Amino acid sequence: MAKKVVIILSIIVAIIIIVIGSAFAWYNISLNPVNKDDMTSYNIEIPMGSGSSTIAKKLKNEGLIKNELAFKIYVKLNKISNFQAGTYDLTKNLSVKEIAEILQTGKVHGKDSISITFVEGKNMRWVANKIAENTNNSEEDVYSLLENEEYINSLIEKYWFLTDDIKNEDIYYPLEGYLFPDTYEFENKDIKVEKIFETLLNQMDKKISTYKEDIEKSKYSIHKILSVAAIIENEAVFDKDRKDIAGVIYNRLKENMAIQSDVTTYYAFKIEMGSRDLYSSEINKYNPYNTRGPNMTGKLPVGPISMVSIASIEAAINPNENNYIYFVADKNGKVYFTRTYDEHLEKVNELKNSGLWIQF
Repeated sequence: MAKKVVIILSIIVAIIIIVIGSAFAWYNISLNPVNKDDMTSYNIEIPMGSGSSTIAKKLKNEGLIKNELAFKIYVKLNKISNFQAGTYDLTKNLSVKEIAEILQTGKVHGKDSISITFVEGKNMRWVANKIAENTNNSEEDVYSLLENEEYINSLIEKYWFLTDDIKNEDIYYPLEGYLFPDTYEFENKDIKVEKIFETLLNQMDKKISTYKEDIEKSKYSIHKILSVAAIIENEAVFDKDRKDIAGVIYNRLKENMAIQSDVTTYYAFKIEMGSRDLYSSEINKYNPYNTRGPNMTGKLPVGPISMVSIASIEAAINPNENNYIYFVADKNGKVYFTRTYDEHLEKVNELKNSGLWIQF
């Protein structure tokens, strides 16, 4: 009988040892990088006050860690409680230990890291200049990559929101309007343009995936929605005006009217907004971006004209239903909406007489 008890106890002990050993092995494996050879950047935002459970879920959803529970156990065992809120550029070749250290310091992995802020409303020429200013790439490196058809095709295959629309021969820069504006951190100045583009495209994917179902149901393609969003971005100063501006744009399209937005004319002729007034020769010249020119009734510009914020994208997807056909902004950014051309002219004259008219 005693011998039988000893055997049973031995089996139980052996099972316990195996379970503990397996759990230990699982835990250590779970702390390893998801893919030590994958340098693809994923932009992840950690809101203020996020706990380990929230952070673990975000990291797992982005495929940056192998297991949520293992991450939480690591945080608990190491008594980590000082994660810093912010936006991080992380890769799958980082271990849980490395990711935790980055989130504690609030900095990207590496002492030579750089930060670049891409601003909504800015166009690709500005982006190219910004990249050249902050990295060891030139503006020509940016333009050459944008002209690389094989590269653009590879992006179309990778991202659901990129379509053959961006390959239209009239489009100046295929990724215009598709790079999400935000502050990003990169390892060092040797960062490649491909990596920068990929990081911004990943963030765009993350931001607009919430609206994917609405976009698919819309009568407008994602390309046209972003084209509308870019006009809104450059016309609106305050968020409260964005959806009404969107309503005006769609009302004009429905009425087969030209959108007649100055911001598209500036872009069409590669003139920086605010540098000077437009010439009548520019306003009246056909260009597939120029919504003030001939042959543009009922048409959007051939593509987006700048980087766009999520507020402008949402406005383009969910515009306010209104009866406005015109709008004009004063020099303080306040927007006035009107239903008829006479009302519009009256408002313009009122702004001029009161010293609120925009002059360059």
